[in-house]
Amino acid sequence: MPRARFFPRPVAAEIIAVGSELLLGGRTDSNSLWITEELAALGIEVRFKSVVGDDEADIVRAVKTAVSRVTIVIMTGGLGPTVDDCTREAIARATGRRLARRKEALETARA
Repeated sequence: MPRARFFPRPVAAEIIAVGSELLLGGRTDSNSLWITEELAALGIEVRFKSVVGDDEADIVRAVKTAVSRVTIVIMTGGLGPTVDDCTREAIARATGRRLARRKEALETARA
């Protein structure tokens, strides 16, 4: 595995693309391809890539699996304004953290 320029030892990454539309067709996951190229330029090898639908339990499983096998997990998709998005809740559940609203982030999003 190549050594990343910013890390003292080889680093592996996994990309998780979230969204049922990526599984049902009609949408192409071009984000993962771009992220893979950018990570490679930094010397970080993408070892796994997965696509998971908008199901909280499935996202939790994908995140837990990813953190058990790589150093860096990057998620793309999800976090949208749709009513079916449960990515935030799934990540909180997978990591044992609680969700909190940051005033500065909310003001930036509103602006």
